[in-house]
Amino acid sequence: MADPVVVAGAGPVGLITALGLVHHGLPVVVLEEDERLSPDTRAGSLLTRTLEILHRYGALPPVLRAALRVDEIGEFDRSTNLPKFRVLMDALATDTRFPFIANIPQHHLEPVLRDELERRAPGALRMGHRVTGFEQDSAGVAVHAETASGPRTVRGSYLLGCDGGRSAIRGTLGVSVEGRTLDERYALVDLEADLDIATPRDYPYLAYFSDPREWVVVVRLPHCWRFVYPLTPDAPDPDGAELYQRALCFLGDVGPTRLVDTNVYRVHHRIASHWRERRVFLLGDAAHLITPMWALGLNTGALDISNLAWRLAWVSRGWAGDRLLDEYEREQLPVASLGSGRMAEAARAGMAHRDDGVRSIQDGGWGTAQTRTLLGVRLDVDGSGDWGMVKTGDTPAPVLLGDRVPDLPLFGPAGQAYLHDLCADSFVALHFTDARRAPRIPPADTPALRRYVVSRWDTSPGSELRDRLLVDPGERVRRRFGVPDDTLVLLRPDGHIAAIRPFDPREDKDLAADLYTTVTDRPPR
Repeated sequence: MADPVVVAGAGPVGLITALGLVHHGLPVVVLEEDERLSPDTRAGSLLTRTLEILHRYGALPPVLRAALRVDEIGEFDRSTNLPKFRVLMDALATDTRFPFIANIPQHHLEPVLRDELERRAPGALRMGHRVTGFEQDSAGVAVHAETASGPRTVRGSYLLGCDGGRSAIRGTLGVSVEGRTLDERYALVDLEADLDIATPRDYPYLAYFSDPREWVVVVRLPHCWRFVYPLTPDAPDPDGAELYQRALCFLGDVGPTRLVDTNVYRVHHRIASHWRERRVFLLGDAAHLITPMWALGLNTGALDISNLAWRLAWVSRGWAGDRLLDEYEREQLPVASLGSGRMAEAARAGMAHRDDGVRSIQDGGWGTAQTRTLLGVRLDVDGSGDWGMVKTGDTPAPVLLGDRVPDLPLFGPAGQAYLHDLCADSFVALHFTDARRAPRIPPADTPALRRYVVSRWDTSPGSELRDRLLVDPGERVRRRFGVPDDTLVLLRPDGHIAAIRPFDPREDKDLAADLYTTVTDRPPR
């Protein structure tokens, strides 16, 4: 049996990483230094793109059962309590099966993910294992851990550092971290209050109240209301009673309340200089500490997982060359440092009325909803330096190279098939063409590349294309993609578009295989 991939850290990023590896058929071991999962109250919202990633890994249903679904983000002026801006998730209904955000506190999310991992990979999570060091060789990594019963060594094929902002893995590698710690601290207050019936406030379940003196974020969680606000720099940390009273001052008279929990924490904006050292990778806070605004911390970590897990599977199976692993850092580092990082800083400044830079990414329903839910992330898949995170406009735009593919339904012989499900563990070549004209589509002889014809025209049950034909009634999908007839679109297993090329349906040339080989650095047969 192959050595497992070793994941250091059992926070949300580490647990989702493990689930992603299991989804792709890789053995996994998760080493967590604490004896139990953290009880601390931290991140509270999962954006739509993270929900799609959890769905791909088969872990979404238990998460949604424990969460609150949110279809609106509200922005208000705190001094007047008047709305300034609304982001309505129904703008995403034609692009995703999950047009909402899920509110769930981190200390509720982690047990759900842990239980799902145990169900699918019993014994993979090892609590009370503090990683103390590791050595690499050409075949794998020897990971050393300290446990209550003495030192242990776990042999792994790769080591993934998901061990947070103070990452021991990053420190052992000697990777530098660039950025700064802000003077500002944040206070987080969870309290029980009746804001729905006896004293209704009608806040959206994710609401931002901007103010030059003290802005506040209000989040409705399944078990309480959460308030997040900045503290005066250099002032002593307030105690729980003071934090509680400040939250009550914001709410006004709402009847009986109960303090559930508080947390005061420093705010950082730091990016690791590089994220790969041979067989060791950094993900999540170990790679990037981002100002926690707009839920961009944990959710950017989920993008790391989505990008890396399938690459490790392809290389481990012998379907790709090692260069494929280098592309993880090249694609994801700018998304974190220049994308999520700058977006979070702009949001923080906008909340304090210091500038209106954040307004530039709030110019329309569809574009703004795409941007705020991370569905708008476009990766630099071809090394051209062209990537993005901001979508604009009121209506859906044609897809671009590197975009997340819209999760639209087509219809195969057995019924409805969604695009994200088709490419959940495979590359997929979509040949948009006229099925009536018997296009020449090579047979599927590559384990990780599926080929389909997409056409509004069906074929007879005896046709050789019948099992590989996806009917597109009214050419809805082709029009949403914005591509002409006789176009090939290659989808990656993470749901991003790897190539868009014209093809000649009368030729025998296997363009899909050529593109697949280029993308994966596939070893020759």
